[in-house]
Amino acid sequence: MGDLFLVRHGETEWSRSGRHTSWTDVPLTGHGRDEARRLVPLVRSHRIGAAFVSPLRRARETAELIGVAGARVDADLHEWDYGGYEGVTTAEIHRTRPGWFLFTDGVAPGPPGHPGERPEQVGERADRVLARVDAALAGTEGGVLLVAHGHFLRVLTARRLGLPPAHGALFLLATGTLCRLGTEHDRPVITGWNLRPDP
Repeated sequence: MGDLFLVRHGETEWSRSGRHTSWTDVPLTGHGRDEARRLVPLVRSHRIGAAFVSPLRRARETAELIGVAGARVDADLHEWDYGGYEGVTTAEIHRTRPGWFLFTDGVAPGPPGHPGERPEQVGERADRVLARVDAALAGTEGGVLLVAHGHFLRVLTARRLGLPPAHGALFLLATGTLCRLGTEHDRPVITGWNLRPDP
């Protein structure tokens, strides 16, 4: 069975400034596009049998730039719904909620259609994605690649390792990087994290 590869989209204006970005469909910056292009050699060094991408533009553009334009769009790869914290930085949230921490406290309710998600709800989406990943891995010779978002991929990593969603906090994930999840003695492990090509 192949490995699971994770790519966080390249930099956006909001990721650079630390603003929580879920449904707001901001594009990549020029630097973000460069980050994605630099991943091409890393991606090409692995045999990818199937690829899935978030529906949001920043992830789809990253997928195209790294050479997986045929990735299947999967709505469950959407970033954590930040509800009332959309576009707000952690520092701003701490002014009214000192000590607030996304992975344990969740978010404030948002506008209609974006109520926000608890960590457990994000974990449920991650579990659905992982079920599709396992089905794809069983039907292909290569690995599976996911192109998505920082907080969601951190939760997905926790779930892949058998950890609660809140343990995604342990896996800091930079923009424009590749991560690899494999196995050792048939148990899931991290085999590469925040990978970028040598300069």
